[in-house]
Amino acid sequence: MTNVGIREAKMNLSRLLRQVREGEEVVITDHGRAIGKIIPVLPHRGSLEDLERDLELRGIIEKRAMPKPLPRPAKAPVGIAQRFLQEDRDG
Repeated sequence: MTNVGIREAKMNLSRLLRQVREGEEVVITDHGRAIGKIIPVLPHRGSLEDLERDLELRGIIEKRAMPKPLPRPAKAPVGIAQRFLQEDRDG
């Protein structure tokens, strides 16, 4: 794994991407603190679930619970929107 500062990464991006292509990970730092990582994209030949599990194990994604679906809107009487608008105008 290679650690490089932002300025060096900008000046040597092509070289760093060659390293990544060869399988190396590159950590980008800002004043010595890691702020990002460039990792190789590996060809995936399994199922979507296998890919998801692999990304979770590598710490790239976090599994989250699916949000609950929103409730269906209630049926409003025909013309109710126009009545509210008119009441608002009449004020």
